[in-house]
Amino acid sequence: MSVPSHDYVPAAGHDRLLRFYDPLTRLLGAERVRTRLLDAASVQAGERVLDLGCGTGALSLQLKQRVPGAEVVGLDPDPKALARATAKSERAGAAIEWLEGYAGRAPFPAGSFDHVISSFVFHHLRSHEKRDAFRDVRRLLRPGGSFHLLDFGPPKTALERALTALVHRGERIGDNLRGRLPAWLAEAGFEEVREVESRRMAFGRVSLVAARAPR
Repeated sequence: MSVPSHDYVPAAGHDRLLRFYDPLTRLLGAERVRTRLLDAASVQAGERVLDLGCGTGALSLQLKQRVPGAEVVGLDPDPKALARATAKSERAGAAIEWLEGYAGRAPFPAGSFDHVISSFVFHHLRSHEKRDAFRDVRRLLRPGGSFHLLDFGPPKTALERALTALVHRGERIGDNLRGRLPAWLAEAGFEEVREVESRRMAFGRVSLVAARAPR
């Protein structure tokens, strides 16, 4: 059997594992930290929000259920994940626009969104792809718009560093673990870059980072 090749990393690491992605992330507590992301983003009715790398749509759907009056767009390169996202939103009666596309070259005009949010996506990207994506998010945001990013962050203790070395390997996640993302956000032109929260989870320490486009 041939192995499908992609120019992106599927949410679950492999197409065959996609059906397990939602139950596994719920079991590991991802929904709780996504709630913290939405608390920090503070999206209001009438605002337009991009979920960058939306995958199977969990964060987009959680936002739309919290703020029905927000206009939510989910963008992801994986058509199989988007098919699951579409089915979930239809079952929930949630009007969300799902589009196929990539971080770093999103198919929208400049200044299209009040908020961009992203959950557990950037550790899949190479260093130059992360930096390209940050510059593109800056382009997509309206003046004063916010970017909230939830992903793996630097371990805080010797024990966490040891566990991280066992669980998380590879060049792509190394940028997260070394704490490079906030500096790259500032490099991309964001202001008020800050770590809102850092929390230890079963699958590693996660960091919630916020940044704002210049007004």
